[in-house]
Amino acid sequence: MNPNTQKTTYLSLLAVVTALTAVIWLTANGLQTRFDVVNEKYYSFFYPWQTRNPTTMAYVTAWLGYALHNIAAWAVIWAAQRARPKYESGFRWFNWAMAAVNLGGFALHWIQTQLWYDGLAIAVPEVTSQGSVVLMLVFILILEAPRRGLFVGKKIKFHQAFLDVVRRYHGYLFSWALIYTFWYHPMENTFGHLAGFFYMFALLSQSVLLFNRAHLNKWWKFSLEALVLVHGTLVAIYQGKGLWPMFFFGFSAMIVLTQMHGLGLSARARWALAAVFVLGVGLFYGLSGDFARVKEVIRIPFIEYLAVFLFYGLFMAGYGLKQLFQRAARQVA
Repeated sequence: MNPNTQKTTYLSLLAVVTALTAVIWLTANGLQTRFDVVNEKYYSFFYPWQTRNPTTMAYVTAWLGYALHNIAAWAVIWAAQRARPKYESGFRWFNWAMAAVNLGGFALHWIQTQLWYDGLAIAVPEVTSQGSVVLMLVFILILEAPRRGLFVGKKIKFHQAFLDVVRRYHGYLFSWALIYTFWYHPMENTFGHLAGFFYMFALLSQSVLLFNRAHLNKWWKFSLEALVLVHGTLVAIYQGKGLWPMFFFGFSAMIVLTQMHGLGLSARARWALAAVFVLGVGLFYGLSGDFARVKEVIRIPFIEYLAVFLFYGLFMAGYGLKQLFQRAARQVA
């Protein structure tokens, strides 16, 4: 793919992402005056951006809009995979169809927020929204493992059947995770909401690039994956609970331990980045006067790596049972 063509594709997508985020910013000012929003966090994982007395129409329209958006995205993925296309540089019907699905989903959710405010948050806890995004990040680690390794560039010999399933179905999982999270939140224009919507739209733009060569660019994929560091840190700072170092250093650790190893950097560059990370951690926690908190740096990497092997273990258990039953069936026959 011509580098200039690829650059134009990315710039065009980012322009649309920015424009959609700007629409939310410019049109959400009157929401708090028209709706009786809780705006208080009663307990952990309670989502405060919901009305005190949600209407029946809020429930119906949030779930119906989410279902229509998600099913339409899955239908495009299914139809595109069935056509068995090769990766090309131009946009084809399924790229335009996915763009239309996501823009249509945006329009539906914008109208739904303006008329009824509440998203899926009135029916399900906040942890489900956060968990769906974590799940996506975990499966990105698995999906990219054959190319960059899982830990400091070291390759893990996952069973080929496991990798084949992840490759074939990751689009369905990622679309669900993003669309579910998108419909979870009302289109508010707080800093946290705008940052989250921008990141969500950027990730959804990758689904528009299915079977397009721009979908495979290592720097583009790295940028989308690593942008969670910026988003998570800024939102944590905005919330003011002192948790931002966990997100900043935790996601930075993921870059140093895994993500940078798929970029083709020299060994010297990788060692330099690792040294900067270790020095930054030491200086921050050393000067903070509470060095015991340094253990929070490993929380995010620990959770993500543990989840990788948990899903792999579950798959292999199911795969082993399937093989066992097939052998038993052949012996009986």
